[in-house]
Amino acid sequence: MTYLDGVQTIGVSKFKEQCLSLVDSVAPEGILITKHGKPVARLVPAKANSSELIGVLKGKVKIKGDILSTGARWDAES
Repeated sequence: MTYLDGVQTIGVSKFKEQCLSLVDSVAPEGILITKHGKPVARLVPAKANSSELIGVLKGKVKIKGDILSTGARWDAES
């Protein structure tokens, strides 16, 4: 394996040979998988702690209107 900009890289054929061991030992920054020297995929560990997602989209999402309403008017007596 080699490193590109500090990220571990591996050719797709080597990845195929070592897939199971790589999955067991993947670092948090992941592994860049290359084909003919060009990046084609990245193996990253699944995060078990979903609390890390809280606030990720802050400042990136704009709420328009009332998010608790469907926008349809409804009268229970009619």
